[in-house]
Amino acid sequence: MSAKTQIVFVGLIIFVFGSFVFGQSGRKATATPTPAPVNRQDDPTQYSESKPQPRRTARIADRFPGISLGGKQEADAPKILAPSTGENKDDEDTLRVTTDLVTIPVSVFDRNGLYIPGLRQQEFKIFEDGKEQEIAYFGTTDKPFTVALLIDTSPSTAYRIEEIRRAAIAFVDQLEPQDSVVVIEFNGSVNVRTQATTDREKIYKAINKANFGDGTSLYSAVDEALRKQLGKITGRKAVVLFTDGVDTTSRKQTYDNTLSYAEESDSLIFPIYYNTYLENRQRNGQIGRPSIWGDPQQVITRGVTAEEYAVGKKYLEDLADATGGRVFRPEATPGGLTAAFEGIAEELRRQYNIGYVPSDEGKIGQRKQIRVRVDRPNLVLRARDSYIVGASVSAPK
Repeated sequence: MSAKTQIVFVGLIIFVFGSFVFGQSGRKATATPTPAPVNRQDDPTQYSESKPQPRRTARIADRFPGISLGGKQEADAPKILAPSTGENKDDEDTLRVTTDLVTIPVSVFDRNGLYIPGLRQQEFKIFEDGKEQEIAYFGTTDKPFTVALLIDTSPSTAYRIEEIRRAAIAFVDQLEPQDSVVVIEFNGSVNVRTQATTDREKIYKAINKANFGDGTSLYSAVDEALRKQLGKITGRKAVVLFTDGVDTTSRKQTYDNTLSYAEESDSLIFPIYYNTYLENRQRNGQIGRPSIWGDPQQVITRGVTAEEYAVGKKYLEDLADATGGRVFRPEATPGGLTAAFEGIAEELRRQYNIGYVPSDEGKIGQRKQIRVRVDRPNLVLRARDSYIVGASVSAPK
């Protein structure tokens, strides 16, 4: 047999054998697909993101009909607070919404609540309305800040006032000497006990001078702190609010418009929530008190129902969520309020600040959604989740 014949014969055997094998299996040979490369940056198990808050779909007055929420509800629709547009070289640490730069503070913790230091700019990403933005500014700060202490001295806190005073002083003790404090007491009226100062003796004196009065003008106090006090101060700012959350006497300010102010302010809000419901049910079941809203002989019933307390608690949660703060309950805070205050002070001093120029400027009044990502897994990020493109709007005085 010639060599050529041998080659043909071997090829024929291979062909017949291969046909037999594939015929028996009923399958055709296919190439093994090559797995697509995994993009680590798009793998949710490889990064952590800030969580957007649910948007309010209706005014709080519509969700809680019959409950007084301050002011004249039919006239007081939510207002947009114009963001700061001033040029200030020392104001690099605040949330600023200008025609060019949006700057937001970001807090990063592990799952146990411990602050995560040392993150680099390249580990952060920021998204506006789902589109990644180029980071134009990044920094961490350890600069002085200003805190407004709002102390509820209404009758509903009568059983807790000494505890509240001690807690307020304990918070001041956690601050650095260069940090400033504004002390505001509120009951039926709002009283600024001291303007922003670093003088600890003035601050302690102002806290201890807080006196009781009838009513609770909580919404007016929040307005005083955000617009009239902190609104004229540059730098890092926060509000620490000691209250049960129930408003009974605010006339011009409301749940909705003060929450809108908070959303567009550059201050974090940390409510310290005292649940005084049981004490006040007992108190009001025994002693009626004159109403300041109408007939002086009418027994007041505002601020004592379970639904009103539910609204108050929700208001404090909304304030914290809107600004990137947290609600603390003294009886449920590990380590007590002292540990909580240490955490607040550290958070204010050590936040990351991210600035970007929006790729889409948007229209006046438009809400822009913000999402922050860190390329590390299993972290907790806290930052405000939106801003409104600013418009100049007059607010009640």
